[in-house]
Amino acid sequence: MSVHDTQNPETREDALAAAVDAVRGGGLIVLPTDTVYGIGADAFTPQSVQDLLEAKGRGRDTPPPVLIGDHAVLMALATDLPEYVEDLAEALWPGALTIILTAQPSLTWDLGETRGTVALRMPEDETALELLRRTGPLAVSSANRHGKPAATSVLDAATQLGDAVEVYLDGGAARIGASSTILDATVTPAEIVREGAITKQQIIDVVGDIFTAPEPEPSEKEAEESAGEQGEDGEAGPSTESAEGASDAASAGEADGDAPSVLDLPSEPELESVPQGPAETPLGAPDEDAAAPSDVAPSTSEPSTAGSSTSGSSVSEPSTSGSTAAAPEDRPDDGPARPEHMPG
Repeated sequence: MSVHDTQNPETREDALAAAVDAVRGGGLIVLPTDTVYGIGADAFTPQSVQDLLEAKGRGRDTPPPVLIGDHAVLMALATDLPEYVEDLAEALWPGALTIILTAQPSLTWDLGETRGTVALRMPEDETALELLRRTGPLAVSSANRHGKPAATSVLDAATQLGDAVEVYLDGGAARIGASSTILDATVTPAEIVREGAITKQQIIDVVGDIFTAPEPEPSEKEAEESAGEQGEDGEAGPSTESAEGASDAASAGEADGDAPSVLDLPSEPELESVPQGPAETPLGAPDEDAAAPSDVAPSTSEPSTAGSSTSGSSVSEPSTSGSTAAAPEDRPDDGPARPEHMPG
């Protein structure tokens, strides 16, 4: 076990070199971060990850997060990112936010029982970032025994972990002194698994409320039913009830035998074509100027002789001015009443 000071510019480079050698050799290191001190190992060396879990007293059911030194590494380690993740990383990385994502299935690593996920973070600490750029992604958990308080100084870490760690990097007291916030972005809506230095409101301020389920979109069937209802109730669609009523009325007429089909309905007569007779004259009543009908005997007040052309009064010819007027009963009517909803 060795302790190296990273705060002194004269020893900083040697400290980083010692840590890189330890990681590449499969050993464990303790490094400062912006939140608390962490215990780290090469993420792609399964035995090193297992040693890390044993040093902490944890099992494989609690896989460690992975720290990265550059935004671009995010896309190399995770897939199927929700739209808001890149915005979060841009705004809050480096920082105290750990994001659980779907791991790239092609990665050859064993972090424990991750169920296909990986928890990624980019710490806001220059020593940590410089080390990560040299070693690549590191599996890093808080530098303490399971169930004990997280270490905020190298001394706290060394007291709990001892010789299980090969190299300790001393970067002074941890700036924040609280664990990072863990956000699970593999579920919808997103969930905060652990509340830490980044608040829920800070996340909402960056990407909106990703913690509330979105309104479900109507299914294709519901959309079709909605369109059908608009057709029945609105002006755009034909009335199903009207069409059915017309069909029922026509069928009823055919069954009774006294109603013509729609095609046989007479059209309504034009008013101009209706013969105009004396509207109020009783049937058979002659006009004042009309002579008696032919079956009425002529007047015999002055007898006349056949062929006489003198004083005898001749029988008047019956007038035809009113006799041919059609009685109201004989006028063509407007046709049978149209069934309800039937076209004219």
